[in-house]
Amino acid sequence: MSPLVVPELVRQRALSNGRAAREWLDALPELVGELARRWELTLGPAIEGGTASFVASAVATDDRPCVLKVAMPLDPDEQLGFSRSVHAHRLAAGRGCVALIAHDDDASAMLLERLGPNLHALGTPLGSVLDTIADTLLAYWRPVDVADVGGLRSGRDQALWLAEFIERSWPELGRPCERTVVDRALALCERRAAAFDPLRAVLVHGDAQGWNTLDAGDGTAKFVDPEGLWSEPEHDLAVAMREYNEPLLAGDTARLVRERSEHLAERCGVDAEAVWEWGYIERVSTGLAARRDFDDDDGLAFLEVAARSR
Repeated sequence: MSPLVVPELVRQRALSNGRAAREWLDALPELVGELARRWELTLGPAIEGGTASFVASAVATDDRPCVLKVAMPLDPDEQLGFSRSVHAHRLAAGRGCVALIAHDDDASAMLLERLGPNLHALGTPLGSVLDTIADTLLAYWRPVDVADVGGLRSGRDQALWLAEFIERSWPELGRPCERTVVDRALALCERRAAAFDPLRAVLVHGDAQGWNTLDAGDGTAKFVDPEGLWSEPEHDLAVAMREYNEPLLAGDTARLVRERSEHLAERCGVDAEAVWEWGYIERVSTGLAARRDFDDDDGLAFLEVAARSR
């Protein structure tokens, strides 16, 4: 097998997250080789774009194109996240989401159907990206019986987890934004946690953005990388709200953020205020995570949009 080429963003994340992540990086070539032998795969090149997993194209022995994904679980919570993602794949069963072929819990690895390029690789304009994400979510969302929830994290639990992460990370990272931004995010986390209603909850993807929305080859799109949540549908529009900061910073930020929340909410038939609130929470938590994990200034852009939002 040719030497394993790990995408730079994956390598950066591993090198900035301590001994366990560096050991994962060192062991990755052997692990990928063992999985390829067991699942009888001919491996192709790594797929760029993600940060938390090594992903490579592959071909199975029946000539079926597929994708090998090996997650980088940095702590027990991320290991549980892998299990939630597997469960979400099973519940979605290929509807609005890439189909799961096989998985290995010990290796945090999955074998998945191969889809086409993502929306950004296709050069899709931003307005169409947002509409396609919304339309694909409508295909993906489905009620989940309480008996089938399993390890899915509820919207209430996710809001409380994000509040803890924001409160802890802000001082650790040298207070990269005003305290008022953090206080507002914490108040909104409390608000969304209190609003959780099992009767409205659906299977939520948790990271529905253009990089995770791929051409399914039949005029529709499917998601990859579901996080596996059980929450209100407005929660799933938060990532489309938090991403794509440049056009928001180039104009009247507060107005443009509100207009995006209203457009996405109308497209999906949900509450615009809840979409805005989840988007604010995600923007602050993601900005802090980006400041922790990467060397560029993207994290500051997330936080700046939050500071300008009203």
